[in-house]
Amino acid sequence: MKPKTHIQLDIFQPERVHEHFPLPSTRYQGSKSKLVWWLWDIFRGLTFSTALDGFSGTGVVSYAFKRLGKQVTCNDYLKFNSYIGHALIENFTETLTEEDTAFVLRRDPEYPYESFVTRTFKEIYYTDEENQWLDVVIQNIDRLPFSKRTLAYYALFQACLVKRPFNLFHRKNLYIRFADVQRGFGNKSTWDRPFVEHFINFVREINFLVFDNGRTNKALHSDILNITGSFDLVYLDPPYISAKNIAVDYRDFYHFFEGMVNYRNWQSMIDYRSKHLRLIAKSNPWNDKDLIRATFRNAFDRFRDNMIAVSYRADGIPTVAEIQEDLGMFKKHIHTFTSDQYKYVLSNSVGKEVLVVAE
Repeated sequence: MKPKTHIQLDIFQPERVHEHFPLPSTRYQGSKSKLVWWLWDIFRGLTFSTALDGFSGTGVVSYAFKRLGKQVTCNDYLKFNSYIGHALIENFTETLTEEDTAFVLRRDPEYPYESFVTRTFKEIYYTDEENQWLDVVIQNIDRLPFSKRTLAYYALFQACLVKRPFNLFHRKNLYIRFADVQRGFGNKSTWDRPFVEHFINFVREINFLVFDNGRTNKALHSDILNITGSFDLVYLDPPYISAKNIAVDYRDFYHFFEGMVNYRNWQSMIDYRSKHLRLIAKSNPWNDKDLIRATFRNAFDRFRDNMIAVSYRADGIPTVAEIQEDLGMFKKHIHTFTSDQYKYVLSNSVGKEVLVVAE
């Protein structure tokens, strides 16, 4: 039987909001971390008990749902993001002890470590010494029980991001960390800080974020259209396609993490023609300008019996008007909320975030 929660849930009620709980620190492009309080103010005015976050990514919106006391199912088609979901959403009691952390960081003289990252990613993302450290830590994490493994990966992902220029793996650019130039971005002191220090700091963070909201929450790794079950609210925040037909491909931006959680098979997943050794491309209708509108319609049809909320950018493909029109095929009441102007990462443009809610 699930133990009684130790959290005083009353402090997380809508009227006692922002200052009362932390959010996961995230540096992922496309994260809703800077918009979560705007979304919170909308969601707390809706009536629902169960929620599906179909493209959970960093887990920040699912985490807000969990703090609202909802029963949350978070899902992402990327395996590494599903690990984040397990650590933050499904998990309610497990944390990493000092012994767990020491085990992850210690090289076991009896264990036959592979050196895949060291051999493969030389001078691409991290130094030779850092790559050697990653090989050991990844393989140690994989020896942990699954519930602790996802927590350790959360800490490792965050540690890797803070040491990356632009917080991405979109190009071979290790040289930026060491170039003797005037910098208009980045934090060299953070880049130069040892991996161990970052990892331990993020272990503390994930341990602090773990809580029990008294509900049975789940983390999935699936195509959104294959998810079964019924939910009061289905929240959709798919990859964004700009008006210039440029798609956001999170699998490409964070291929290094997807490789990490598939360490034993990573070699067979890589596109060796690319300089930055990304993964072999996979077709995804959510990244295809010619298919995305029909894919939205399929999702709306699949969840026609649930309240649907769609996060998108005002200048995206499909347009907000098209999303509203297609939701109107299945829903009678449609409400549209527009954020204040928001500056997107790695973009010079200022856009608006839109949430379309259909009941």
